[in-house]
Amino acid sequence: MTLVKFANGQKNHAVNPFFSDVFDSILNDSFLSDKLASRVPAVNIAETENEFQIELAAPGLKKEDFKISLDKNVLSVSADKKVENVEEGKKFSKREYSYNSFTRSFTLPETADQSKIEAEYNDGILKLNVAKKEEAKVQSREISVK
Repeated sequence: MTLVKFANGQKNHAVNPFFSDVFDSILNDSFLSDKLASRVPAVNIAETENEFQIELAAPGLKKEDFKISLDKNVLSVSADKKVENVEEGKKFSKREYSYNSFTRSFTLPETADQSKIEAEYNDGILKLNVAKKEEAKVQSREISVK
């Protein structure tokens, strides 16, 4: 199956049709847009009876690359990684550097116990567990009908 771009005759060729087509192809190029797009890790947030669970997909990092901080009720996760590809003994006319960084912030609810936050990084997933306060845990009981 092939995907085809379909414009339905809606293009505006007021200036020059060739000019518009060239810029459309450059600006809509997936390779270029991937390089220009900011890389923010995807997040899964879940709630259990005893805690809140936050998972960030951040492959290619080490646990030392992360900085996790708590300011009032805002939990912030950031990472900075700098990679230099340099070979000794050669004179280069071009060297490539790679800088990756991101910051994600989460506002914790009143029911979160800010003194009980744990973090673990394994297989490209950063897992944060935020415990709930005892009074916030749902008490289950059976109610009799009169």
